[in-house]
Amino acid sequence: MKFLTFVKEVVIVGRKLFCDINPTTYKISLEKEIFKRNVKDLFSEEKIAKQHSKEVLPNIVKSHSSILIRKLNGVDLRLQENKVTNIMLACNKVKGLIIHPGETFSFWKTVGKATQKKGYKEGLVISSKGLTSGYGGGLCQMANMIHWLVLNSPLEVTELHHHSDALFPDERRRVPFGTGTSVSYNNIDYRFRNNTDQDVQILVWIEDGELLGELRSEREFPYRYKLIEENHHFKKEGDKYYRISQVYRLVIDRATNEVLNKELILDNHSAVLYDYSLIPEDQIRNDDDTK
Repeated sequence: MKFLTFVKEVVIVGRKLFCDINPTTYKISLEKEIFKRNVKDLFSEEKIAKQHSKEVLPNIVKSHSSILIRKLNGVDLRLQENKVTNIMLACNKVKGLIIHPGETFSFWKTVGKATQKKGYKEGLVISSKGLTSGYGGGLCQMANMIHWLVLNSPLEVTELHHHSDALFPDERRRVPFGTGTSVSYNNIDYRFRNNTDQDVQILVWIEDGELLGELRSEREFPYRYKLIEENHHFKKEGDKYYRISQVYRLVIDRATNEVLNKELILDNHSAVLYDYSLIPEDQIRNDDDTK
């Protein structure tokens, strides 16, 4: 599986990035990045998936659910409640999308710009300056859902941006740490390509306080996929704690149950940004501890 990360150009003025001087320069920098992405897409040979179907493809490749509202210290509950509204609006854009062989799924080409005029509300946003709020905040959770479904399939990820830090402690986490993706309109996108010989379909919806998702196909693939996390622990380096683990993707023959490949897809070394007292003591390792 191929993972690509786009690197932004920055202009440094003195010791500050141009985008960090004031809100005006930040807006200029953002508009520049959006313009660059639009130009790149204009000349790209990628064929973006656009067809939706109310008819559901018969085979479930992977299904998943995630809790919408969690206990997050220091985060206004209103922002999480607004996130539910934002995700519900985005679900309407994504649900039923068919990705034909050779086509590419683009999160932002599918969802579009999240604006107040479209009904989006202020939700939690993760930026270079930390946690803030913005219209459409919380849509990363939907991108995370789609990415998790894709990781459990033969589809090829072509654009992915990781959250680099451990922002919150675990609360009913159901997937290995770090397997999410960051999205920000439109230059920080999430994309995958259907490199198989059959149609696939994404279904996403909200039910009983959870975001639910399914990746479907016309028929069963010959392999199944499993993600495992190894060597998970916290470690103090200097005066900071880091969350460390390795995430592997297993390719398993469906007929024989034999593991055909074990691929390292993520090597986590993430700074812990929440209260250190919330780190479980039994998960902290020192240099002298054996792994």
